[in-house]
Amino acid sequence: LDHTAKKNKRLMALNDNKAGMEGLDRDKINKIIMESSKGSRFYENELKREQQVNQRIEKMMLQKAQITEQQLKKAQAEVERMATELERSRDLSRVIVHVDMDAFYAAVEIRDCPELKDKPMAVGSMSMLSTSNYHARKYGVRAAMPGFIAKKLCPNLVIVPTNFAKYRAVSGEVREIFAEYDPHFQSVSLDEAYLDFTDHLEQRQSWPESLRTHRFHASNFGLKSLPQEAVPEEKDLSPVLFDDSPSSSPCLSGPEGVGAAGGAFEVFGTSVEEAVREMRFRIEQKTMLTASAGIAPNMMLAKVCSDKNKPNGQYRLPSTREAVMDFVQNLPVRKVSGIGKVSEKMLNALGISSCSHLGQQMGLLSLLFSETAWHHLLQVSLGLGSTFIPRHEERKSMSTERTFKELSKVEEQLSLCRELCEDVAEDMKEEGLKGKTVTLKLKNVSFEVKTRALTLPYAVATVDEIFAVAKDLLKTEIDNESPQPLRLRLMGN
Repeated sequence: LDHTAKKNKRLMALNDNKAGMEGLDRDKINKIIMESSKGSRFYENELKREQQVNQRIEKMMLQKAQITEQQLKKAQAEVERMATELERSRDLSRVIVHVDMDAFYAAVEIRDCPELKDKPMAVGSMSMLSTSNYHARKYGVRAAMPGFIAKKLCPNLVIVPTNFAKYRAVSGEVREIFAEYDPHFQSVSLDEAYLDFTDHLEQRQSWPESLRTHRFHASNFGLKSLPQEAVPEEKDLSPVLFDDSPSSSPCLSGPEGVGAAGGAFEVFGTSVEEAVREMRFRIEQKTMLTASAGIAPNMMLAKVCSDKNKPNGQYRLPSTREAVMDFVQNLPVRKVSGIGKVSEKMLNALGISSCSHLGQQMGLLSLLFSETAWHHLLQVSLGLGSTFIPRHEERKSMSTERTFKELSKVEEQLSLCRELCEDVAEDMKEEGLKGKTVTLKLKNVSFEVKTRALTLPYAVATVDEIFAVAKDLLKTEIDNESPQPLRLRLMGN
């Protein structure tokens, strides 16, 4: 490959930082992505973004070349001082759980349309995918990938349009279960949440066995056709996503797994692993969908852990400093929430790919990155994160967005804007929230993103109040494009 071809190949490279995408033929997939993208608006926008990142990297490397040994020593001393302070604040007393529903949108669609179970499928449109099932991921198909590229990777891919009303309803069922383990859990999207299990575990130690016993639902389990004394040894209740992953609720055989009426049940223990497995069991029983979970001393680590045994699994990181530091040492920087594709490229340019490298290069990073950025990286290198889950009243923002093929008619744009405002208003009503700043996010057909916001002197919460502001922000953008139409592919607020 010549220099340009190599550069383009890197530009469109597959981001396989997703469960179910291990061991793929990256070279083959990247070649298909590049060939099918070239000349598209998506490709041109990615090229522009790549150029911007490269300029930032060049500027950073020039700065690095001018750093003296004395400056580096002084910076390293400051980093060590701050690291010592951070160590004093390390809190290993909380038990934080991050729960992530497995390929949520896809799983809901497969549950409701079982014939999709064994097919590679994704949810979204030819313009952009929201998620894909694990069959599709084996071809390199993933979320945030244009559908037209996904179809090149997997010609038999079935793309199902999004149905947010349905996903919201299922999410509500899952949240009802979350609330029983932590009434103040924090939802970060329809399919994931953080919970503090500390108080629940303390109470759980004195619970009788009856409170830790949960029955298999006959409709899921198929007990109606079984004789009273017969219980199958094992039954996969939710095979909607994958055949090679065990259910989180294998049926118990023997007397302890059969109730007086012949109904199967399972008794869960008092440990955190058992409590989380119980929660996942109940989610599966109620929705026929599976969830993965991470258990750790803080939110940052819990999120990383929830990805360790996906799909339909859980992973616990022991609450000791030694275990945390061992875990962090080999952790790729891209696995950490808050370190995105751009940050990863900039760190890679400095020879940093794992969190252990972060610790070794913190002095240099403190001279090249903003104060906020290097403080975050230092905390990551030490395995530190928040141990306090913000309660509902402390939430800073609430948002929703939609991706679509193209929307250029004003009346359709305004209609969608109102729908999004209705979604946000409904969420705010559920959590008793109000807000003063209304934000509108737009992505045009050239993949350029614009964010517009207006802060009001008073708090708003109703659909009409939010839409009145969002509508004005949208109309301003429409007028700015006039006489040409405003051609959108994403809207959010």
